[in-house]
Amino acid sequence: MKVCIAEKPSVAREIASVLGANTKHDGYYEGNGYAVTYTFGHLCTLKEPNDYKPHWKSWDLNNLPMLPEHFETKVTKDSGIQKQFKIIKQLFDKADVVINCGDAGQEGELIQRWVLNQANYKGKVERLWISSLTTEAIKEGFNNLKSSTDYDNLYYAGFSRAIGDWLLGMNATRLYTLKHGGYKQVLSVGRVQTPTLAMLVDRFKEIENFKPQPYWELQTLYRETLFSYEEGRFLKVEDGEKLANIVKEHDFEIVSTTKKAGNEYAPKLFDLTGLQVYCNTKFGFSADETLKIVQKLYEQKVVTYPRVDTTFLPNDVYPKVPGILKNLTKYDTLTKPLDGKKIKKTKKVFDDSKVTDHHAIIPTGQQMNLQYNQQQVYDIIVRRFIAVFYPDCKVSNTTVIGKAEKVQFKTTGKEIIEKGWRVVFETPNSGAKESGILPTFKKGEKGPHEPSFLEKQTKPPKQYTEASLLRAMETAGKKVDDDELRELMKENGIGRPSTRANIIETLFRRKYIKRNKKQVIPTVTGIQLIDTIQNEMLKSAELTGKWEKQLKDIEKGTFSAGSFIKQMKQMVDQLVYDVRSETRKANISAVNNKPAAATSKKIAIKKATEITSEVCPKCKKGTIRKGKSAYGCSEFNKTCDFVIPFKFEGKTISEKQYIRLFQKGSTVNLKGFKVNNASVEGLVRFDESYKLKLEPKKVKVQAKNTSEENSCPKCKKGNIIKGKTAYGCSEHKTGCDFRCSYDTIREKAKGRPLSRELVFEIFREN
Repeated sequence: MKVCIAEKPSVAREIASVLGANTKHDGYYEGNGYAVTYTFGHLCTLKEPNDYKPHWKSWDLNNLPMLPEHFETKVTKDSGIQKQFKIIKQLFDKADVVINCGDAGQEGELIQRWVLNQANYKGKVERLWISSLTTEAIKEGFNNLKSSTDYDNLYYAGFSRAIGDWLLGMNATRLYTLKHGGYKQVLSVGRVQTPTLAMLVDRFKEIENFKPQPYWELQTLYRETLFSYEEGRFLKVEDGEKLANIVKEHDFEIVSTTKKAGNEYAPKLFDLTGLQVYCNTKFGFSADETLKIVQKLYEQKVVTYPRVDTTFLPNDVYPKVPGILKNLTKYDTLTKPLDGKKIKKTKKVFDDSKVTDHHAIIPTGQQMNLQYNQQQVYDIIVRRFIAVFYPDCKVSNTTVIGKAEKVQFKTTGKEIIEKGWRVVFETPNSGAKESGILPTFKKGEKGPHEPSFLEKQTKPPKQYTEASLLRAMETAGKKVDDDELRELMKENGIGRPSTRANIIETLFRRKYIKRNKKQVIPTVTGIQLIDTIQNEMLKSAELTGKWEKQLKDIEKGTFSAGSFIKQMKQMVDQLVYDVRSETRKANISAVNNKPAAATSKKIAIKKATEITSEVCPKCKKGTIRKGKSAYGCSEFNKTCDFVIPFKFEGKTISEKQYIRLFQKGSTVNLKGFKVNNASVEGLVRFDESYKLKLEPKKVKVQAKNTSEENSCPKCKKGNIIKGKTAYGCSEHKTGCDFRCSYDTIREKAKGRPLSRELVFEIFREN
């Protein structure tokens, strides 16, 4: 019997259908000489520290570093997983051959190899390697099965990555938690998440510390076209004023016009990061949302494998292109101009040297009705694919030089001569300002103009968005705008395309970063953690990029997995020594954070249970002292005036509740406050001056919810439903495209409390 093992039940079902294994059993399909079973995520995982040595269960500095000699796996404790693993093992015991049908990538290889090893399977293993889940692709894949040994290096790279993350994550998290963690605070540190956080903190500080510098610009308006002084800005006002006074007294004269014909190439096909960047910029989707959407599109067979880091196609895809285009019937107005013509083939699209295991994300040619968000992502993937086979866009780049007296000015513009691929992306509202056409200027013409001499200021860099953060991770923090150069730097990026979204989400979950509209900025806890980490290697995007390069070299067979693991162990050993030797304790609190969910309640962490271990929330320098009737800052009467009384609004506040106020931002709701001789229940917070304020408990009022009040303001048929990032209409599947994002609502609310009435008022305005 041939046993196939897929990564998901849905994929197993597709494979079983193609193979004719149509009899469903508990945990697998059978028929036609095949059994098709499946995992669901990580059935097996690396062992916990205490699985190697029981005393490693205790969080104790004396137990660090934890450096197992050999790393082993175990089956996850979940009862459903344990049951599925037994089914898989029983099938393996009867197998003549096992066919690994896991996702065709490093993570998919690792997941299935761990299951094979854990089941102690010693027989023959073959590998199914496909880029889409269409029937044609699956059949072609089974006709070209590879030996599992062809992918050994891919497995070694995945195993090395997992071990590197275990070594640094387990040791560094315990190390910094025990050395610098405050009240119930777990300080999570990781090989990729920490340098990513460091990039955000560095950018935040760069903006906070930025001091704008004045400069002056000399410009003039001639025939409704703005010309700028040819030599650029002035750093001294006197220099510019002299020329500005001269310019005012003379007419403007055109000195020369230069036109240069050029070609603009279609945008590259998508890799995963490029798609996430586009969708974050255009649709406001988070990186994680985009990944989930495109993964679903892959499982629905309409696009190819998405977790890729290349924008190129191999040459063997070229003969399939006409068929794919022909099957995209919903886009026939765009594909018809390509009918009957030889499909364009360029190195900018087809390049075997730029493709390893997978190619760029493209449509498969299969079509189906999709949900609104899925259709948005699918649509841009299809349009990019069609566009690369259109003619180049022909443009004329124009430079015009003019002068007033001897002071020269310049302006540039672009005129689109032939749209070429641009028609693929045109919408009814696009194209109005696309060309940037300049008026026709003739050499020697003169006329009046309107000069201006303006003072401006240098601007700080922008805060990261998810889109720009993804690009920064791709290039290890280096600013790269050129597509070709970015392609060369991908091997040294932070993380992999498939994990970057999860890294960002992890930082959100751990309250190290937060969203400010589209911006991603660090929290107080995130900044404190990076400030506390003195070891630059932990924070270095460049070093993490080098590690990623080494992991790719392991995959290629040009670097040793043993060398990588040895290097990581040496780093961890040195890190533990350095941090244990530090004399200062940062005492980072959980002001904007929660203890990591995975930590056991019984972990033996030294906990700060007294308020005197807290840092002053106002000056951030002193510590809290206990007086006769109040708590205050140790810097009181020096540089800080922070003080809070034991008793507030007629009620004594316990030390435990004050600790919670410092850590969480408020006490819990407490009874017994006296306000205007009435007993009030509420919670205590700090106001802007770090004085106590009482926030009475909110009484929930049951909102009316008639269908009329909840109806969609656009189609009047559906009801408003709440999604992850936006409100939308329940009739979206039948054509209503009403959508209003949470960011839009917050922006239009302008600080007003978000009542139901206000939200629906914004809907009607939107």
